[in-house]
Amino acid sequence: MIAALMPTYNRADLAFERGEGARLWTEDGRRFLDFGSGIATSSLGHAHPHLVAAIAEQAGKVMHVSNLYRVPQAERLAARHVAASFADSVFFCNSGAEANEGMIKAMRKTMAETGRGERFRFVTFEGAFHGRTLATLAATGNAKYLEGFGPKVDGFDQVPFGNMNAVRDAIGPATAGVIIEPVQGEGGVRPAELRFLRELRATCDEYGLLLGLDEVQIGMGRSGKLWAHQWAGIEPDVMSSAKGIAGGFPLGAILAKEHVAKHLKPGTHGTTYGGNPLACAAGNAVLDIVLAPGFLDGVDRVARHLWRGLLALAAKRGEMVEDVRGAGLLLGIKLREGFLNADLQAAAVAEGLLTVAAGQNVLRLAPPLIITEAEADEAIDCLDRALNRLRAAAAAPKAAAQ
Repeated sequence: MIAALMPTYNRADLAFERGEGARLWTEDGRRFLDFGSGIATSSLGHAHPHLVAAIAEQAGKVMHVSNLYRVPQAERLAARHVAASFADSVFFCNSGAEANEGMIKAMRKTMAETGRGERFRFVTFEGAFHGRTLATLAATGNAKYLEGFGPKVDGFDQVPFGNMNAVRDAIGPATAGVIIEPVQGEGGVRPAELRFLRELRATCDEYGLLLGLDEVQIGMGRSGKLWAHQWAGIEPDVMSSAKGIAGGFPLGAILAKEHVAKHLKPGTHGTTYGGNPLACAAGNAVLDIVLAPGFLDGVDRVARHLWRGLLALAAKRGEMVEDVRGAGLLLGIKLREGFLNADLQAAAVAEGLLTVAAGQNVLRLAPPLIITEAEADEAIDCLDRALNRLRAAAAAPKAAAQ
């Protein structure tokens, strides 16, 4: 018999009853340090008092009215994002995939409305992950995710990540723009070089293309700046955001410059739930914290402390750890051949640490932005013990065979 809850995930046998800060407790009382944060989503950790109060207050007033009417909470949140970013206008939706789908539509619509309707293709990158809709699956390009869902949506030309020559070779008369994650999360926690991002901006300007950034996972403070592209000193034409933007409440956003946003006129795009009063109350509460003086400096400081700890761990466990990679509080441990990230993830759970697997045999660390240096040190200790477990488990069959 199939389960009542559709079996689209291989779920760990953990059910969490409550959380506080960077901690989670299961129904049977086990405590975990959460360095997965709901796949980089619980940006303020669990039960953050300001976020909880904002959601509860708004829920007691009105949760949803639809976009047939003004939503003051959305208007305020959009204005705050415009003031703090490159964007001139914002569209709110519900998820990262929806934000990316909308970004693709906005870029194509801009080309069509400016007399370049033949330009509908996008240069995307190997190792990307842009979502699970049919178009975002095509943009992702992973054969495993595409299998069984019929013909691949046309319009996406994948090139190697970080290869500028390949980007230029892929540009043709039908190219509308480039879409890239400044840091690939699902694809193995791979950061794009800042120089490469600058070169993409320059190339898009040279060819009259649009630059779209997917900051669903690395954005909203996770890099140590509000948006990861700010480290490169560039601005996109349009950008997607979600995950941490509302601290765990479902919310996504398309942020765009006016020359893109003005083409999404009434009737061209929409959403029923997106930008409702409750979601935007959560989004405003998150911005209250993230934009507070010193908060992002603190994220950067703790992230660098965690990075140094991971480098030391990699040096100590060099026979198992091949590389440490990432940016800010989205970091990854790449394991050597013979050791699997899924096994290390399970070993970390046994040591009281929650993490997330990623591509290229990488274990992903994406803790809440509110973690302390002491909690970073605790995570390093847990990982050290987990690696010891993994090494012992790998050695056991060899010993038995002798």
